Amino acid sequence: MFLSVFSSLLVLTAASGAALGAALGLTGFFLLHYFANGATSLAVNSIWNVFNSFTLSAIPLFILLGEILLHSGISQRAYTAFRPVFARVPGGLLHTNIAVCTLFGAVSGSSMSTAAAVGSVAYPEMVKRGYHKETVVGSLAGGGTLGLLIPPSLSFLIYGALTETSIGRLFIAGIIPGLMVALLFMAYILVLCLRNPSLYPQDNERMPLGAILIGTLRIWPVIALIVSIMGSIAFGFATPTESAGVGVVVAAIIAFIWGDLTPRKMAESVLRSVLLFSSIGFVVLGATVLAQSASVLGVPQTILESALAGGLGKYEVLLIVVIVYLVLGCFFDGLSLMVMTLPIVFPLMIKLGFDPIWLGVIITILIEVGQLTPPVGLNLSVLTVLTHGEVTLGRAALAATPYWLLLLGAVLILTLFPNIATFLPDLLM
Repeated sequence: MFLSVFSSLLVLTAASGAALGAALGLTGFFLLHYFANGATSLAVNSIWNVFNSFTLSAIPLFILLGEILLHSGISQRAYTAFRPVFARVPGGLLHTNIAVCTLFGAVSGSSMSTAAAVGSVAYPEMVKRGYHKETVVGSLAGGGTLGLLIPPSLSFLIYGALTETSIGRLFIAGIIPGLMVALLFMAYILVLCLRNPSLYPQDNERMPLGAILIGTLRIWPVIALIVSIMGSIAFGFATPTESAGVGVVVAAIIAFIWGDLTPRKMAESVLRSVLLFSSIGFVVLGATVLAQSASVLGVPQTILESALAGGLGKYEVLLIVVIVYLVLGCFFDGLSLMVMTLPIVFPLMIKLGFDPIWLGVIITILIEVGQLTPPVGLNLSVLTVLTHGEVTLGRAALAATPYWLLLLGAVLILTLFPNIATFLPDLLM
């Protein structure tokens, strides 16, 4: 009875056109009022506790840090610096797309922003050079997903704030899996271009190794910023919020001196940050109410008991969770999907014995898959707009399918070898 009311009410409120945060919150309040003897005051207390959290304040700061660098023209400089590095590798600039997306994933924290920043620079130049358009879009869509996995990541920040998991450990845990996924993408591009050389032009331009190294070193301010932020967190010199605050100041200085940031662009960065955090915060508010209702009414325990009664093992439950994320990823953007499902998925998986840090990495990869899944697939949508309709959403989705499969492969690898995600945080923190 309860689960049917829970699911149907959530679907109805979401389908009504209401904002997702409102749909989640209204569902939670309804359940608390009618199934928990009117205990709606518990949700109000939970909202206060979450938004009064020092940890949550890191989210707008990291958003602002990424927006400052994205508006400063540094993406153009980074792309220019990395362009000669892969000139002699089959695939050429396709590898550069992944490398620059990896770099920008470490400053933007957002998948869509990473795809947009790198795509706006890479797509026009690569099309002009004769690269296959769909292949270019596929590499940018796949590379853009690294914005959520490479720390600092908005998904890790929200996951940590909602589940009271160490954000510092989550950041460190994302490094090796993020680099692993980037290498998987590059390996696929290499094999693809070896099998079909017509996908990319033969670049006869050759630069001395010394010149390549000097060119790459020109982006040292961004690398130094990333290392200082992650290093201060990893070695306990600063909390994520403190490092984000310092990072914003340093990023602004770098962007004004080294980039082309202006007071007007700075104002635009602040405005975009406020709007993005407001939308995220509203979803978090609704999810907090829903989480409180799920906790009070014992929803995770009920699901766990049903799973155990049905003879399902922990990995079979994990498979069901993966399938649910894949299906819901067709209809919700990644961060909203994570916030919406965490109230039930997190306590359920922890009770089954999964490590919370490992689970944070897995859920982040699963919502990255949603970024490549139409019809919502935000990475696909933003890149389709950047191509001015030259590559349709369907063709972009088809080109991104191998990256979609590689992300699922990464989930399998991390399930078989969970130490890939937990080794580094256990070593450093």
